[in-house]
Amino acid sequence: MATSRAILSLLQGCNSMRKLHKIHAHILINGYQDDPCISERLLNFCAVSVSGSLQYAQLVFHRIHNPQTPAWNSMIRGFSLSPSPLQLQAAILYYNQMLSASDSRPDTFTFSFLLKACEQVKEEAKCREVHGFIIRLGYDRDVVVCTNLLRSYAGNGSIETAHKVFEGMPVRDLVSWNSLISCYCQAGLHEEALRMYDEVRISKVGFDGFTLVSLLSSCAHVGALHMGAQLHSFAREKRFLENIFVGNALIDMYAKCGSLASALSVFNSMPKRDVFTWNSMIVGYGVHGRGNEALAFFERMLMARVQPNSITFLGLLCGCSHQGLVREGVRCFHMMSSEFNLEPGIKHYGCMVDLYGRAGKLKEALQVIRSSPFFQDDPVLWRTLLGSCKIHRNVEIGEMATGKLVHLGSLCAGDCVLLSGIYAESKDMLGVARMRKLIQSEGIKTTPGWSWIEVSNQVHKFVVDDKSHPDSKEIYRKLEEVVHRASLLGYAKEGSEKSLVEESESHPQDYSYYCRERENCTSFHSEKLAIAYGVSRTPEGTSLLIVKNLRVCRDCHSFTKFVSKAFDREIIVRDRVRFHHFRDGHCSCKDYW
Repeated sequence: MATSRAILSLLQGCNSMRKLHKIHAHILINGYQDDPCISERLLNFCAVSVSGSLQYAQLVFHRIHNPQTPAWNSMIRGFSLSPSPLQLQAAILYYNQMLSASDSRPDTFTFSFLLKACEQVKEEAKCREVHGFIIRLGYDRDVVVCTNLLRSYAGNGSIETAHKVFEGMPVRDLVSWNSLISCYCQAGLHEEALRMYDEVRISKVGFDGFTLVSLLSSCAHVGALHMGAQLHSFAREKRFLENIFVGNALIDMYAKCGSLASALSVFNSMPKRDVFTWNSMIVGYGVHGRGNEALAFFERMLMARVQPNSITFLGLLCGCSHQGLVREGVRCFHMMSSEFNLEPGIKHYGCMVDLYGRAGKLKEALQVIRSSPFFQDDPVLWRTLLGSCKIHRNVEIGEMATGKLVHLGSLCAGDCVLLSGIYAESKDMLGVARMRKLIQSEGIKTTPGWSWIEVSNQVHKFVVDDKSHPDSKEIYRKLEEVVHRASLLGYAKEGSEKSLVEESESHPQDYSYYCRERENCTSFHSEKLAIAYGVSRTPEGTSLLIVKNLRVCRDCHSFTKFVSKAFDREIIVRDRVRFHHFRDGHCSCKDYW
């Protein structure tokens, strides 16, 4: 007869359901099915192990007489780890049954697994209900439970409540701090995440690789190069640079902050590299418009016997598109499936449309759309084509692309602005008026534009005609000087008074057009305010990095070129599409974006 110790030993070494079935048979034959230790170990394997089976776990669980908290925890945990929304809901159902149909009470593990399920299925109401029960049972002082609670709130979009939970914790460990920073990052609140940096240092809980990766990710998003460099120094001092995740985050941060030389230096110093390491460099070269370097890095990647993935080819196609390397881009696109068995996705087809479109091959771009599996129902490709029509002033294909967007129900204000720009450059003011009328009549909302700039380790955000900054008066005074010095070198605002009068005279039936455009001419886009602040608050010759959420407009592009020459500065602008390096009156994009 097998002893309970022998069966527990067998369960400890079990690694498949086939073995578990045999062990379970021994348990039943020898009458150990009511032994709490054995039944809970058996259940835990079925519910939690990667080799287990939730279906079999349910059979085992429902044959346990009066299951105790560990058994309930196994079921709740097992279902909370599932990717299936229905099974995640089952975790919540088991918790409800635990409270209503048994004398067992939840513990730290119960709440932790349950809150994970609430986070995944977006059950904020249940999260709040559980929060009340946590307080009643006194678990609001448990650091593990509270950390999972704030994650659950954040996952449900309640960042403020998550922060209140954090503030109310009597004890916070490093995991708690990391969780809050990560929640801010995932919610896109990168400025708030970076503000946590000093608070973590004051708390003296220390840093680990997770802290650094989250903070570096936020630095990358807002262009906080100086803070990112400080974190790099800290990582070097604390010997975190051997952590491949920290190294990858550093490369990504430097590339997105415009410093490819620093990104390459980190890459070369890394003792270990994975596909994400190589991708960070290739994508970095791609968005900076340095397609040849991206292709050369790809060759190095293959020589290192690292298998590329779909992200690798996105970086390559992006670089080829921005540098006009049509033949090389087409070769990379076909190489995906022919040599690496990778299926191109919507973004790869978008890059191909952009590649042909930027090169003026609009008919080839149109053929890519029609031959793609996304032709019928995805607006991304048509929107990309419309952007290319703006560059090459092609009214016919631009109207076709806009018509497709209308048909798909995906027309946005940006699309109307692009087509309006095509009409304007073709001197078709009736077309411009139609687009403006369409935006107003359909109530199409525009995406608010903003710009970030880092000065003295603090990130500042500006919107158009922003008056909210505490140094607003100083910024506008400086902007007047900057505009004046740029004008002395030949800068003239796009849509100047003279050109507006000419356009209104050619379109006398729409005087409101003149009024609206005149108002636009007297407004200041967010990057102009950011540049003025940067010029006023940094030493002469200092490079400026501006991060935008929208594509830079033609006027601001021209303005920045003249400012770079007037003040002898390099100005790097990262817009929604690519990087622009302005120096001595020229831009790295060669006025082609």
